[in-house]
Amino acid sequence: MSRDDLLSEDLHGEAGVYAEGRAGGHIKSFVRRMGRMSVAQERFYADTFPRYSLPYAAGEIDLDAVFGRSAPHILEIGFGMGETTAHIAAAHPHNDYLGVEVHTPGVGALCKQIVERGLANIRIVQHDAVEVVRDMLPENSLDGIHIFFPDPWHKKRHNKRRLIQTPFVALLTAHLKPGGYIHCATDWEDYAVQMLEVLSAEPGLANTADGYAPRPDYRPLTKFENRGLKLGHGVWDLVFRKR
Repeated sequence: MSRDDLLSEDLHGEAGVYAEGRAGGHIKSFVRRMGRMSVAQERFYADTFPRYSLPYAAGEIDLDAVFGRSAPHILEIGFGMGETTAHIAAAHPHNDYLGVEVHTPGVGALCKQIVERGLANIRIVQHDAVEVVRDMLPENSLDGIHIFFPDPWHKKRHNKRRLIQTPFVALLTAHLKPGGYIHCATDWEDYAVQMLEVLSAEPGLANTADGYAPRPDYRPLTKFENRGLKLGHGVWDLVFRKR
């Protein structure tokens, strides 16, 4: 495995893993792997996940009812180990965050962060994000969507598994409120190019920048991102708003 592959595996969790097949009418952009959980992750997953999770179910949910208040709703797709999600939620207690992730150790890690930081504005769905958006969320219900460092599926024959594709971006756009935003970030330049092309082609979105955007202050640098930057790797942010 190359140095780039090793860095990507750290940052994206499941990069480079490939499995054939469709489910739910779409190509999966992830592979389910249990992975190794620490004792703490197992404990917080068992004790905290039931309290802060939402089960996947076909049927729209009322996000105000879920969080017990009326506040801006931000969806985070693929939160990895949850460090960025917890940091942002702690810094913006006036927002509510719905995190979607399939990787159990990451869910356990975020549960740990929720307890240790005393966060009340995060809920978790452990399920395929495409199905969560399609089946559970009302249209025009989201104020923002974060997709940070999705699996790049960097081998060309695997590019079709990338999450940022035209049909999914159209689905996301329909679920944003007017003026709501999609913020993507990647450390793979060819994926950044694809993201820019796909997002720019969505008629319901407008770019907030001339091409790639400066990293917004609310998105912290992760330790893996810092490591990549020190190795000379680029990072590209894209921020689009619904017209």
